[in-house]
Amino acid sequence: MTIDIAGFDTDAFVAATLAEDLGEAGDITSAAVIPADAMFDGVMDSRDAIVVAGLPLAEAFFRALDPDVAIERLVADGDRVAAGTDILHLRGRARALLTAERSALNTVQHLSGIATLTRAYVDAIAGTGAILLDTRKTIPGLRLIEKYATRMGGATNHRMGLWDAAMIKDNHVAVAGGVAEAARRAAAAGIASIIVEVDRIDQIEPALAAGATHLLLDNMAPPTLRAAVTLVGGRVPTEASGGVRLDTIRAIAESGVTYISVGRLTQSAPAADIGLDLAPR
Repeated sequence: MTIDIAGFDTDAFVAATLAEDLGEAGDITSAAVIPADAMFDGVMDSRDAIVVAGLPLAEAFFRALDPDVAIERLVADGDRVAAGTDILHLRGRARALLTAERSALNTVQHLSGIATLTRAYVDAIAGTGAILLDTRKTIPGLRLIEKYATRMGGATNHRMGLWDAAMIKDNHVAVAGGVAEAARRAAAAGIASIIVEVDRIDQIEPALAAGATHLLLDNMAPPTLRAAVTLVGGRVPTEASGGVRLDTIRAIAESGVTYISVGRLTQSAPAADIGLDLAPR
């Protein structure tokens, strides 16, 4: 079972994660304590109200060690579930399933935590017309699945990497010698999507004149954002960014910006409380 993420190698991820946990000696606890022919009938459940993400990866971990395991997904990725909800049922060889348990749970807990936090931000701006974006503030090696989790929570992916759009930020501007010069060089290089970060209203017109196709309005208060949106007048999309919190995002969205990017979706999301227990009989 693979997860539908372009460019993500589920088999390689599962193999590397299990290898990290097993080391050279393997699961010495399960080998010593559990008979080789023992079966395990278990239920994965959420102890909190969450948005689920990562169940296909959990399934991949279990199938990697027990290809004959019977698995029933009781909910789907992207579903919002109440505390106490059973989300996955599995039955198979006990040694294999308990060896895979922590890797499967770690993954689903992490991705569901991201999806749950993302949904809270999406709900906070409902009806404003603003679109929530994630960022590149991801754990190295996990970007594709973390950005998958933000999609499950209702966000839209921003840049996947350094390759799919130019984003001219303050350090680029400082080295290039100004907003306009940096944008001009990107346009001259033939880059189609040029995102330019501005932190002052007076940088907007020079950035647009030099070829910006998207403006990132950095750390601006809502009144300043409204003025910036009015000045831009729909010529390019506008994006509010910097220090956005759950208690401030509504006011930011009501400024009229096209997008709001939030790094803490992937950078600071707490893991969801999800467990795997022997199924009740």
